[in-house]
Amino acid sequence: MEPIIATEGLSKSFGGKIVVNRLNLEVPCGAIYALLGGNGAGKSTTIRMLTGLLEPDAGTATILGEDCWTRAVALRHRIGYVPEKPRFYDWMTVREIGWFTAGFHKQGFLYRYVELIDRFRLDASTRLRALSKGGYAKVGLALALASDPEVLILDEPTSGLDLFIRREFLASMAELAGAGRTILISSHGIAEVERVASHAAFMAEGRLLLADSIESLRKRLVRVRLRFDYAPPPPAALGTVLEHEVSGRLWQAVLQDPDPTALEELRCREDIFNLEETPLNLEEMYTALLARFHRPSQPRESSNGQRAGSVSDGSTSVANASGSSFRVPHPSEEEVEPS
Repeated sequence: MEPIIATEGLSKSFGGKIVVNRLNLEVPCGAIYALLGGNGAGKSTTIRMLTGLLEPDAGTATILGEDCWTRAVALRHRIGYVPEKPRFYDWMTVREIGWFTAGFHKQGFLYRYVELIDRFRLDASTRLRALSKGGYAKVGLALALASDPEVLILDEPTSGLDLFIRREFLASMAELAGAGRTILISSHGIAEVERVASHAAFMAEGRLLLADSIESLRKRLVRVRLRFDYAPPPPAALGTVLEHEVSGRLWQAVLQDPDPTALEELRCREDIFNLEETPLNLEEMYTALLARFHRPSQPRESSNGQRAGSVSDGSTSVANASGSSFRVPHPSEEEVEPS
């Protein structure tokens, strides 16, 4: 099945600074796809290219098989978009902003908008400037959904909301996906979107670190802990090493795509004890991937002064959602500037 959202080699620079660097993404139909990364990772710039607000410097971006830049106007009736900081005519009431926006959309928009604000428990007579941050965010979501879009794109939608509103907002995403919509949601609040996401992509400095379904990510990124009697095992023989530390007789590593045969052989060694293999949560995955991306050329010291996790050239191999891998150079090899 063709992906609903796809980018290939998508790139954007501002003033010579690379903000999005050869980004490859594939978002399947019905997914809640989390685009994750810290501030400056390139998430918002990527979304602005997907919504036709920015022209890419290179590469392509398509939604529903249509080019996001050349077919931007046609796609606006099929895509719902909530920016990080929505801005409306704040002197209007909740009802009036829906009536005004309906003039740009097809028949049925206002009817659906009224249903949505009632569902979100918004007072239609309240002026927008009097709404709380949570209420303002709900108006933005209602306007995005009232066009009955096939795809919903949300840029940091929970920024500034309190805990209860954030959880309520994210829970509604699962309902929308269950109704057949495809949702792309960007966030630097990694832990909170893990509750609803079906897929995730991790970004740093405009680059894609790793992308896959949540189920696959939990199998592909694991933490291995063990105790040894004599010599510690070489982590590179077990998979791609994201983190590695030795403290006394305790050995642990975070591995990407661990080799099951090598791990089984390790279990059979007489000098290896208490071997544990555990999956990571999304925040731990991102921390490990980012540490590998910024790994210095020299091994770091562990708390007891022992060497931990050497790297030959600072590069790493990462994969996109389709499983194909590519080499990410250390930042010293190629200058990359965050947005």
